[in-house]
Amino acid sequence: MSIPILETCRKRKRRPKLFGLHSFAEPGCPINPTGPFRDNIRFFLKQCAEPEDYCVKGMPIWCTLLVRDKSCVVPLYTIEEAVNHAVNPFCDHCRCAGWSNHLVSKRKYHVVIPNDRDWNKPLEDNVLNIHSHLLHGLIHCNGFGHLLCINGIEGGSKYLYGREIMDLWDRVCEILRAWKISVEDASKKHGMDLRLLHGVAYGHTWFGRWGYKFCRGSYGVLEENYVKAIEILSSQKLDKIIQDFSDREQSRQIKCMVQHYRDLSESQLVTIRDLFKFMLTIKSRSALQKKLVAATTAPSASVQKNSIRISFHKKDNSKDKYLRCKRFTSVIAHMDSRWPAKRLEFAAEVIVDALKEHKSEVGHGGMTRQDLRDAARMHIGDTGLLDYVLKSMNNVIVGCHIVRRGINSARVLEYTIHDIDNPIKASEAKEEMHQKPLPDVLASPAPAPVPGTDVYNDVVYLYNNTLLNYPESDLLELATQAILDSKHFVKDRPFRDEDDQLLRFFCRVMPSLFDAENMSTETSPSGELVIVPLHATVLDLKQAAEKALRDTYCIMDKFVVTEIDNLDEMEDRDVLFGALESGAEILVRGTGIDLDSNLRHEGGAGNWVVRCECGAQDDDGERMIACDICEVWQHTRCCGIEDSKAVPPLFVCPGCCPSFGQPMTDSPLAYQNSDDLLLDSVAVYGMDYEYDHCIRLLQ
Repeated sequence: MSIPILETCRKRKRRPKLFGLHSFAEPGCPINPTGPFRDNIRFFLKQCAEPEDYCVKGMPIWCTLLVRDKSCVVPLYTIEEAVNHAVNPFCDHCRCAGWSNHLVSKRKYHVVIPNDRDWNKPLEDNVLNIHSHLLHGLIHCNGFGHLLCINGIEGGSKYLYGREIMDLWDRVCEILRAWKISVEDASKKHGMDLRLLHGVAYGHTWFGRWGYKFCRGSYGVLEENYVKAIEILSSQKLDKIIQDFSDREQSRQIKCMVQHYRDLSESQLVTIRDLFKFMLTIKSRSALQKKLVAATTAPSASVQKNSIRISFHKKDNSKDKYLRCKRFTSVIAHMDSRWPAKRLEFAAEVIVDALKEHKSEVGHGGMTRQDLRDAARMHIGDTGLLDYVLKSMNNVIVGCHIVRRGINSARVLEYTIHDIDNPIKASEAKEEMHQKPLPDVLASPAPAPVPGTDVYNDVVYLYNNTLLNYPESDLLELATQAILDSKHFVKDRPFRDEDDQLLRFFCRVMPSLFDAENMSTETSPSGELVIVPLHATVLDLKQAAEKALRDTYCIMDKFVVTEIDNLDEMEDRDVLFGALESGAEILVRGTGIDLDSNLRHEGGAGNWVVRCECGAQDDDGERMIACDICEVWQHTRCCGIEDSKAVPPLFVCPGCCPSFGQPMTDSPLAYQNSDDLLLDSVAVYGMDYEYDHCIRLLQ
């Protein structure tokens, strides 16, 4: 495989530098810098990378070659982006991580491993916008950065596993001494959100193995809510789960799975955390076989025989495997409803007709709960009745059709309709139902896994039922949602002073130097690491601080340090040793801050306000809408607007509704559909998702 940098080295008649993939960036291999990130990255590029002979949109590129084995050489690219010349100088990732108040750094460094298929090609102009890279990390020159994507074998790589790539990224950040690295965890495996699965199994996300911890939640989720949600879900007793599913169609399957893995485990499996953790440790059939062979020699071998046969039963890919479904009439017979059965059956038929009409028009897919509810409202005005019936319709038979409910790829509740196998013609079906009622239980085409055949299939089955669709438990449902709404995690590298003849200080500019109208003073800019010799003077410290701030931030380009707090009584020529302890934070005063510059905050120059009923007061990366009167931003989900729907053309929050007034339909300037606009913008703010209630339950 020909990598561009190899061709460049041949032209320059230079032997390329090669490093081992698994040992690169280990302490002292190949470098051991001890300075701040802004200096370490330059040293890294000089010692460990070769410059490419081309640029991407004017940005210089360096390449480091990492050898995995004799047939695999991995290119690690570093791209330097100058903020002053960038199309978008601000950082959306900082804003979503809660770092909007950070000063705009002068440079961004992108660390990229392209997809395997692109290793023998030069980087394209859109390299920073591609999401299929095996690795893409961004670090500002102040040491704050973001892990943007990781794609291993399941993400399309032929050579590298996700864990290998993550190990490499973590070592690079450590050796360069990046201060904080954030990640938005949207990782999935087999359709499961790993932040939920690993949160329940291990108490942390997949990234938690490398020290990433909760940074901030979306929709107002606080760290204490997240921790409580993890505790609630992971502490569920397996016996209690079996009992709660006893009257459900999944009862036998879940009971068999639990018993199967209890038989395999040497330790006792009591909670759902114990079960998931044990299942995730089983990597292959060989590991299972060793465990089972050992089990056959134990005194309880007779008890294990059935488990052995189940574990190595050939995977059945037949389409003749089914879930068990119940007739809707049988379901409502056991429900304590304030509506008569006839009324419930009629509502179910209306819902089925809406699903059939949608299927005939579209041909595929289902209907979201809101769309289905709106379609049924054209025939039934009682929304309470519709909500009650919709909640009850999952794997139920209505007439000649089966209605099923699930979560689609957009994390939205969706209903689908399926014909019963070998159906009777519609005209004959109604007559047949009066003469010979359908049995309470029929088969529908959705196979349940045989326990032990495929561990991940078992994990997926338990994940979908015990975490996403637990029967009639508001607390568990809200705990699950709180974890899914916690996407932002961060790794914080603590300061480490070196045992050498140097003094290190964190230099921070006095907040009073920033004009309150131009700069947020709630939190002053992060401190910059400044290093001076052991016998440096006060003047040396001032000059070092001045140089560091000028080199790092756009608005500090002409900053001059005039004074250091707590050193007022010392002269510039006085020696620092003994006056300040290494590692201390110092506050500096000075002149020359460009308060008129547009490049002030990483969050941008906008002063838009977020104040949502879920408690969010800052952008968290979720979709929002602004009130057209007060211009305050709120989450669309909290306003009852589903992600699958477009935002209404006019939106008025509840606080502004009285001032909005009643639309004048007789006015020639009034909207033709003003009532519809009011319905979309104001009435839609019905709190279907009451997050304040969730917070109270989780506390």
